[in-house]
Amino acid sequence: MNLSRRDFLVLTALSSVNTAILKSQNKLSMNNSAKTKIKPARLRKNDLVGVVAPGTAVPDPDDILRAQEILANLELRWRFSESITRGTNYRSRSVGERLDELMKMFTDPEIRGIFCIRGGYGSAQLLDKIDYSIISSNPKIFLGYSDITALHIAINKFTGLITFHGPVLLSPFTPYTFNNLKNVLFGMSAEPLIRNPIETNAIRASHPIRTIREGTAEGIVIGGNLSIICSLLGTPYEYDYKDALLLLEDVQEEPYRIDRMLNHLRLAGKLNQVRGIAFGECKDCLPSSPSVWDFSLGEVLDYYFKPLNVPSFYGLCIGHTPDQATIAIGARAILDAKTGTLQYLESVVD
Repeated sequence: MNLSRRDFLVLTALSSVNTAILKSQNKLSMNNSAKTKIKPARLRKNDLVGVVAPGTAVPDPDDILRAQEILANLELRWRFSESITRGTNYRSRSVGERLDELMKMFTDPEIRGIFCIRGGYGSAQLLDKIDYSIISSNPKIFLGYSDITALHIAINKFTGLITFHGPVLLSPFTPYTFNNLKNVLFGMSAEPLIRNPIETNAIRASHPIRTIREGTAEGIVIGGNLSIICSLLGTPYEYDYKDALLLLEDVQEEPYRIDRMLNHLRLAGKLNQVRGIAFGECKDCLPSSPSVWDFSLGEVLDYYFKPLNVPSFYGLCIGHTPDQATIAIGARAILDAKTGTLQYLESVVD
């Protein structure tokens, strides 16, 4: 077959495009197929941890002091990323800066764990630029919540590393939050039990559990901030929901917005894949104005969870609540919807 110069150039260009597409597909396929569960090493007294801000910066020196206070009480040493105090939001630092500082913490052999100082906004911008093989080769504790959910999802999917959805260093840190964090990250419990604070002599519980559908279910724990989870649906960076225990949380979202996001998960076919659901205590999730046409949050949750016929409950202390449990993403556990507990069936750190 004789090809004209024009035909030859067209075929060459198409071949280059197809090669690039195949390389991209192979990279994602490799990351997916390489997913074997990895447990990070537990923390020990005097370990060095890296402090990062993958999204919003923290310019206030008093906030830096507050973060150091928590680390000192944990009897850890710390190293802050270079640009953490520069600027006032995620836009004031480039994606490249934030990415480079996060990856340096993973590759630094002295760093034993990585703590996010805050959430905010912007972490998802890093997802398609991370070399996940570096994380797989340098597994270590990674801690944060809220906007950090995006990183939990991607790291879980492409490396199999167990990460920790728990307080950032600027969280309130009640005794419950502090003790639960230390218990989980320092491996003080071989198989951690996650439950709300136990109260004595209380007429009305500060953190009530409302069972939506009774029962127990076993599966791999996934979850985090509902808004972030929904924003990644339909991308290569969404969770694998099959046979999972789904833990959701959010804050200051009106019931109709929670409804919209849960409907998104339902229409995407994700809710009917999970084995159990816990929805975290949702602060300020009330209608902005009373209306007989608006569902309450409880009605919204019942509407979506009851028909699933899997154990589900509301009120677990995760996410945006002062009393905040640290959850191991990617580890196997049993969810009990009657008692409102999550019992891990394996150690979550080595």
